[in-house]
Formats: sequence, C-alpha cells, structure tokens
Amino acid sequence: MSWDIGNQKPLKREPVNEQIMELEGYLDDTKAKLWLYKFLKENVTFATELLTGIELFPFQHMAVKAMMENDYFLGIWSRGMSKSFSTGIFALLDAMMNQGVHIGIISKSFRQSKMIFRKIEDISLDKKSELFRQCIGKVSKSNDEWSMQIGKSRITALPLGDGEKLRGFRFQRIIIDELLLMPEKVLNEVIMPFLAVVENPTERQKIKDAEDAMIEAGKMTEDERTEWPSNKMIGLSSASYKFEYLYKMYQAYENMIFNPGAKNQGRRCIMQFSYDCAPKALYDENLISQAKGTMSQSQIDREFNAQFTDDSAGYFKISKMAECTIEDGESPAVEVAGEKDAEYIMAFDPSWSESETSDDFAIQVIKLMPEKKKGVIVHSYALPGTNLKKHMTYFKYILDHFNIIMIVGDYNGGVQFINSCNESDMFKKEKLEIGVFDPKLDNPHDYEKDLRDARRGYNKSSNTICILRKPVSNWIRSANEMLQTAFDRKKLYFAATAMDDNYSMQKTKKIPIKNLKFSKYEDEKNVGAKMIEFIEHQKDMIDLTKAECALIQVSTSTGGTQSFDLPSNLKRQKGVDRPRKDSYSALVLGNWGMNIYYDMMDMPEEQNYGFTPMFI
Repeated sequence: MSWDIGNQKPLKREPVNEQIMELEGYLDDTKAKLWLYKFLKENVTFATELLTGIELFPFQHMAVKAMMENDYFLGIWSRGMSKSFSTGIFALLDAMMNQGVHIGIISKSFRQSKMIFRKIEDISLDKKSELFRQCIGKVSKSNDEWSMQIGKSRITALPLGDGEKLRGFRFQRIIIDELLLMPEKVLNEVIMPFLAVVENPTERQKIKDAEDAMIEAGKMTEDERTEWPSNKMIGLSSASYKFEYLYKMYQAYENMIFNPGAKNQGRRCIMQFSYDCAPKALYDENLISQAKGTMSQSQIDREFNAQFTDDSAGYFKISKMAECTIEDGESPAVEVAGEKDAEYIMAFDPSWSESETSDDFAIQVIKLMPEKKKGVIVHSYALPGTNLKKHMTYFKYILDHFNIIMIVGDYNGGVQFINSCNESDMFKKEKLEIGVFDPKLDNPHDYEKDLRDARRGYNKSSNTICILRKPVSNWIRSANEMLQTAFDRKKLYFAATAMDDNYSMQKTKKIPIKNLKFSKYEDEKNVGAKMIEFIEHQKDMIDLTKAECALIQVSTSTGGTQSFDLPSNLKRQKGVDRPRKDSYSALVLGNWGMNIYYDMMDMPEEQNYGFTPMFI
C-alpha cells in the first residue's frame, strides 16, 4: 500500500490533540463542550466508538477522515470492502458534527440508495448506539424518498430515475454509490450543479469585501482569508473498463491532485483499495477462492484488485456493445409496457428447473425500428429457480402489454412451454393461443424460397407468430456471427436508463406489478415502490445481458464445429451465483428473429396470375 500526497494546497488544521494535552485546570460547560466537539471531529475512530459502539478498522478510519476533509472523494474499492458501511459512518458523523447539512444518497437504483440508509438505521438499532439513537428525529419512508432527521441535519435517499425530483433538492453533500453506473449526463447536468450552489452567499461576500480592505491596508495576508466549508461529492465504485467514463474521471482527479492548475478547484482524494488491503478479519478467503473459480481474470482485476482493465477478450467486445448503448436520458429507454404503435419481437430461452442453481428462464424484448431495419432491446427477464406458473404469468404480461409481432424460442423446452401456455387456464380464459410455424431457413441457396414459405406460414391475425428454433451447429455459428455483425454495424442497440420524462411515463403504466416476480431479491410489498424497483431492474437486466455476451468465447472442435460458450473454468461452477449465459442465448434468438422478420416482410406478397380451372 502506498500514499501519495500530491501537490494540492495543504489543508489548514488545528493541532487539536496537542492543544487538549496542554489544557489545565477546570473547564466550564461551554468550553468543555467546544473542546469535546473538536476532539471528536479530529478523532474519527474514537467518535464512532463513543457514539455507536463500532470500532473502525484503520483503512475505514482513513476513508471516513478523507471524506470529511476533502471536497471530492473517489473510492475505487474491491467488492466486499464495506463501501456502504464506511459511507454510512461518514454520513451519520457528518450530519451530527456539521449541523444543518443536507446529505443526499443517490445510486443507480433506489434499492442501492436505500442500502446505505439501512446501514445507518441498523447502526442506530444496536444497543451500543444509544448516544447516536438519541440524536435521530423523524424518519420518513415514501415510495420514492427515504429521509432521516438528525438534529438540524437531514439524510435523504432518492431514486435516480426522476431527474426532475433530484433537481428540486439542494444538497451540501452528495453520496453516489456505484458511481460506475451513474449516467454521465446526470452527473454533469444534475449532480455537479448541486455543488456549485453555496450557503449564505451574502455573508460570504460581506466578509470577502472586509478582508479585501484589510489586505489592501496590509493588516492581513491572502493566506489568512476565511476558508468556508465546501460542498462535497463522495463517489464509490468498483473499477471499470478503461474506455468508460469512470476511468476518465479517475485520470482527471489524478491530474488535479498532482498538477493542480486553477485555484479554488476543490480538494480531491482518490482511495484505491484491492481486497488484500483489507484486514483478515473482514475478508472471507472462501469468497476470494470462489471468485477466482467463477470469474475471468479481467473481472477479478476490476472487482477485487481495484484495477482498471482494457476491453473484454470474448467473442463480443464490451466496447462495441457500449457503442450500441443509447445514452442515458435519451430514447429509446427501457420499457415496462410498450408504445401503442410500436412493434416488438420477443425471444425466450426456457428453463424448467425450480432449483436456485438452475439456468435462468430468459426473455428479451426487442423494439423494432423498421425504417432503419434495426432494433433496440427495451425489456429483459432472467430468473432461475422459479415455478412454471410464474414464468407463464410474466410471459403473458409481455404479450398483453407489448405489441408482439413475432416470438422466437429455443426448440429444446420451447415446444413444451408454448403447449403449457396454450393449455393453461390463464390463456384459455382469454381465448389466447400462440400458433407455431416452422420455416426451414437453413440452406443459403434456398433462402428466398424459404422466406416465401415463412411469409405464407406467418399470420398475425390468427396469432401464428412463433418460431421454435432448433439449435443445430450451422445455425448457432451463423446466428452468433449475425449478432456480432449487429454490434459492429450498430443494427442492434441496448436501451437507455429510464430517466426524467421516460421514467415518469413508465412509472404511470398500468401493469399487473403485484403478480410479477422479476428478481430473487424482491422484498417490496408496496405497489408504488415495487414499480420503481421494476423500472430500475430493467437496466440491471440490460447490463446483465451485455456482461453475459462479453464472457462468450468461441472454440472449434477437431471436426470443425464451432462452439460459443462460457470459458471452461466458469462452466464448471455449480453454485447459486454461478455465471450463466441464458440472456445471451435469448438475445441470439431475438436478433436472428429480427433479421428474419425484416427479410420476410421485404418479400413481395405472392399474387396468382395463372389459369384457374372452373366447372361449367
């Protein structure tokens, strides 16, 4: 471990501990309180243990102290290094010791924002936290805002999606968990303006004018000017790829720390902790061993070694997929219900097992852009260990709320699933039946003829819209090449995060959210809060799809057959959190289906100009 000081202006600080050691005699109540306050603010570990009963590890002390003393804190930490816990400690200490501050907690999802908030609540509930608990006033929890009053200070956790709601707040501290996943546009256009607005500007100007006059008169120097407390931004994240904006921010911070150009640009601190910086008591060695068996070296470097890495080494480049991702805040964004006039293709890769270690039942919904012959993945589902009825309920929800014009499924398991849907009470009750047609489409020489046959078999009015694709080796190769081409030529896009108007629009959609199981982490019973989680969850599923694609490697057998699969070390894993590839598989099916649909619709409708015999 190393510590580089950099070339920033040294922090003005009082030698509080030394001053206290020199105190003698009796202190009245006012002075005693003042010195106690100074002592606690200077000695973070002691203050934390006194107020909460928690003894910090040295690296946690360093982190909390750095958060308190710097304007911009960037923490690139290994997974499991207590990011949320350490930040929770900072938030409660800052709220107590700097009365009147408003601390905002924002993350990629409301669930993640609430995690830090819950850490603070959990700390307060411990029997050793009596002093801290006495400082807490009102705690309120609505669908889209959690708030805790600590004296005159307030801690507020918010969802990211509603940008307009964010703009309505004024924070002196911004805590961003999972900074890597925070849209750059939100950071620049919403978060950073918070930090530009200062408190008591009139008072500051009066004192500045007075100090200008004193400096001009030679009664004080520039170094003696009043230093006002700055607003703060605390960003926490795992490391990213080098082409992502987090690495650019890291480089910018580094440059400002070692080569500070402009004055008054704020103090910055970077703390980069790999897992081996953590005390043995904090880290579970089994976690590291399991990670080394279930992750690629590039993932381990980012997640545990806190190292920024280059592009992915798989068949599908993560950089290419990043270029095919709609910028957050733009359209199309993720959708929980489709647009009325839009057309969608649904692809699914079924799984029948109810074991938590099973494959995911995966679904991808692609929104068509017919004028450009392109598509956008706007909705995704991936869930293991769930009974068939839950999958069928979700499948029907998509049919009911998206204008699905074609379904493509894996033949292995797909036949049984479609039959089960058609025979189920929920389908029969609404007289809904999905028809299957079986175009060949395997021989390139007969492709036009096969397309005409497919066009004849396809019938939207009778709901004969489903193809169940047999995964033969030639098709697997060509379908994967087709997906790679889609990324290279930007024919298939990943939807943006739903924000501002898109977010508000999706939040008001009437869907059967009560009946939908979409995540193994679901814990929300409130319909409004569950809807927010569902919208945010869609972006997680889009990211999961990209991550699965990035892991795929191609190998060739001695017979010349190509295989597209996870690396062998990842395939051997059997646990609940083992790597999976089912969202990728559904995407391969969906992209193939999109291309077939466009080609099929481009075929001219057949007209009969021949002789028609008739009886006289």
